[in-house]
Amino acid sequence: MDLTHIKKAGIFSIASLVSASSLFAQSSDMADNSSQAGSAIAGLIGGLFGLVIAVVVIVGMWKIFVKAGEPGWAAIIPIYNLYIICKITAKPIWWLLLLVLCPPVGFVIGILLTVELAKCFGKGVGFAIGMILLPYIFYPVLGFSDAAYTAPRD
Repeated sequence: MDLTHIKKAGIFSIASLVSASSLFAQSSDMADNSSQAGSAIAGLIGGLFGLVIAVVVIVGMWKIFVKAGEPGWAAIIPIYNLYIICKITAKPIWWLLLLVLCPPVGFVIGILLTVELAKCFGKGVGFAIGMILLPYIFYPVLGFSDAAYTAPRD
């Protein structure tokens, strides 16, 4: 028997296996590309939806600030808008510090500020819960409603 013939046959079968596996890898890559495109489209739609919700809440906050006699543009400045909410609700500045610097306490302070903000516009605790759970609905409702701002009494 000629060993060179066997060696050549062995190399040929290894080469055919390698080319077949690369063919499967290419088809798998094409499936990955289409799933990546689908993921990109879903991410784009989700991002646009989030942007629309953010704009709706900001417009509602803008109207609330204007009703309270504060500048509406303050609604788009991240920490400053919390300062304005503390000012509208007549809460001291240290509430803002707790809200920003201490997350567990800030969570409770945020709830209390929202309840007080609702009360400043003649709304109850139920409306404040709506502002907490569904801000994209209740902030614009409060901003565009005929509810008038009344400064809180100490």
